[in-house]
Amino acid sequence: MYPGKILKKYILMTVGCLSLFLGILGIFLPLLPTVPFLLLTAYCFARSSSRLYDWLINHKTFGGYIYNYHTYRAITRKTKVVAIAFLWGSLGLSMSLLPGVYICLFLSLVGMGVTYHILSLQTLK
Repeated sequence: MYPGKILKKYILMTVGCLSLFLGILGIFLPLLPTVPFLLLTAYCFARSSSRLYDWLINHKTFGGYIYNYHTYRAITRKTKVVAIAFLWGSLGLSMSLLPGVYICLFLSLVGMGVTYHILSLQTLK
């Protein structure tokens, strides 16, 4: 392996670990999205460390969601309902706490885009 490839591997592993940390924080902080960070983690680990990628895919909490998304581009109906409910609940709370029409408009547009993406995924039975 040449030095540039080794550096790329460690950069991807670092970004993957950072995005995993942010994804876990997103479970507890309503404005921080969990799933995009976990997908970024899977992307980085898949290109840098097969051991870390296998650990993530086989993780009892995160593994199934990531595997189903990557393999089938699908999530369960329950996951869709919970994700959309938490999304709009946290956006509604944010809009009520943050003043400004433009902020509310921006958050609404983001919410509509994320909702569209979630609904466009196939539903696993």
